[in-house]
Amino acid sequence: MIIFPAIDLKGGQVVRLAEGDMARATVYGDNPAAQALLFAQAGASWLHVVDLDGSFAGRAENREAAEAVIKAFPGHVQLGGGIRDQTAVEGWFGLGVKRVVMGTAALKDPQFVKDMAKAFPGGIVVAVDARDGMVATEGWAEVSDVPVVDMAHRFEDAGVAALLFTDIGRDGLLKGCNVEATVDLARQTRLPVIASGGVASIRDIELLAPHAADGIEGVITGRALYDGRLDLAEAIALAGRE
Repeated sequence: MIIFPAIDLKGGQVVRLAEGDMARATVYGDNPAAQALLFAQAGASWLHVVDLDGSFAGRAENREAAEAVIKAFPGHVQLGGGIRDQTAVEGWFGLGVKRVVMGTAALKDPQFVKDMAKAFPGGIVVAVDARDGMVATEGWAEVSDVPVVDMAHRFEDAGVAALLFTDIGRDGLLKGCNVEATVDLARQTRLPVIASGGVASIRDIELLAPHAADGIEGVITGRALYDGRLDLAEAIALAGRE
């Protein structure tokens, strides 16, 4: 199981939000590239980067900071936030991103996302962000009438690399990952699922890791790392044993 340390960008800074609320951002640093190197030194082979401003604007808003992270990190970078057209997708792959994450586009223009998955095999991740079981869009600002499982089924045969499932109600709150809902989703779809939202301690890794066989590819963690509640090297070692 892969541990994806997260770098969320807002105004060029490293932040974490509470429940996806831009007004509830905690700043953890002003050097995203340096943070990426720290994660690499702890053993991370993957990094999850989000342009939070871009998620709301629908276009790249933290390109300079993101580019610095991509250049600094020696492993693979998975990046999302406001990526809603082919030019943006191609641009990020051109800069060395391994995977592009799309959420709002996946709901509003699924054919476009499927076309990108075909053009970039194994390079597209569909973000399925949920509040009370329903898909949220526009940087989590809107909640749709589409159930998470239905959204997942739409992309099963599209060639996407994985589904990134975030429980917004837990994100950034250290309440613990919604293991039950994440595993349930993984069992209902043929696509690998990446867990996100609420990781609070090594206990969440212990609970998720045994479900790799159910389709849990990895887990994203942010605030727990920044607050010192989770040791990245320990989490990577534990995840690697499953």
